[in-house]
Amino acid sequence: MNAAAAAYLIAMLRNRIALFFTFAFPLLFIVLFGLMFGGPGRMNQLTAGVLDWAVGNAAMFGVAYSIVQWRKDDLLRLVRTTPTPITSLLSGWYVVTVGLAIAQAVLFLGVSLLPAFGLTVTSPSIVLLPLVLMVGSLTFFAMGVLVARAAPNPDAVAAIANCIMIPMAFLSGSFYPLELAPPWLTTASRFMPLTYLNDAVRQTLSGGYAVLIPLSALLGFAVLFGAIGLRTFKWADSA
Repeated sequence: MNAAAAAYLIAMLRNRIALFFTFAFPLLFIVLFGLMFGGPGRMNQLTAGVLDWAVGNAAMFGVAYSIVQWRKDDLLRLVRTTPTPITSLLSGWYVVTVGLAIAQAVLFLGVSLLPAFGLTVTSPSIVLLPLVLMVGSLTFFAMGVLVARAAPNPDAVAAIANCIMIPMAFLSGSFYPLELAPPWLTTASRFMPLTYLNDAVRQTLSGGYAVLIPLSALLGFAVLFGAIGLRTFKWADSA
């Protein structure tokens, strides 16, 4: 698992443009919307929404792109000839994904806490945030394995991931408060994993501890997507 994690980390660091936008694009949202609509209370909701979307997007895109690229380069075919199970390979990649999520959280919260934006985090419930990020990353990591199964080439990964994540961001309350949404949208949001990640992150930033239900839902999604992804995993383009 250590070798898999190291290989994944090196590949991520070499793709500097993708790594830059993984941090810069969500941070731009925080800065722009924070300057326009920030302040106590509102900034907590904004930061939570951007953070959970960024973490989910990075987890899904990262593993999906790597799987498709490794499949294209026939690296997965070589891995299959070794005793290394696919779960060990993916576990190593997941460790790096969690590290990336924590780094995103540190950066986004650090900026949001500046006086110009007005984020306030005074509750000890913030200690639950790493756990929330670990579970949320697992869910979207599992979704990324499914995206990799559907993507015919690396260029298609971004298109498929964006078609999933951008609508979900609006429909789950990350960018638009569900309190202002019609009842049908609130009901539909309950079937979206990003809704539960959003709920859990907001709880930890706003002083709440009620994360058991959202984390349980995220784990349920992770088990479902992970089981399908492993069952249908594609080792080679010809498979």
